[in-house]
Amino acid sequence: MAKSNAKKRKVKVDSTGQAHVNASFNNIIISLTNNNGEVIAWSSAGKQGFRGAKKNTPYAAQMAAEDCAKVAHEAGLRKVKVFVKGPGAGRESAIRTIHNSGIEVLEIVDVTPIPHNGCRPPKRRRV
Repeated sequence: MAKSNAKKRKVKVDSTGQAHVNASFNNIIISLTNNNGEVIAWSSAGKQGFRGAKKNTPYAAQMAAEDCAKVAHEAGLRKVKVFVKGPGAGRESAIRTIHNSGIEVLEIVDVTPIPHNGCRPPKRRRV
């Protein structure tokens, strides 16, 4: 593998920021950002080594949130406003883990997109 000359960009870390939890049916992605939206730390269930159906479990979300929150706490993040998106299983456990790792959760906002009769939804699943 070739060595790249790309420099890692420095992100300004305040004590307050935002946590974005994207919980889909297949995976969970957690990003901790500053108030401008620049990512301080991120993690996902796939990054933690979970594969297939195990990626969308509360335990996988807990492990991803723990990894992400540890890096951000060391960078200086102390308080976050949490934005949750999607119908996935690990939403609550991710928020709880972020709070237990020393980052105070100030507010929880659900930003799941809901159509106001826009596009036609996909055909119903037959399981």
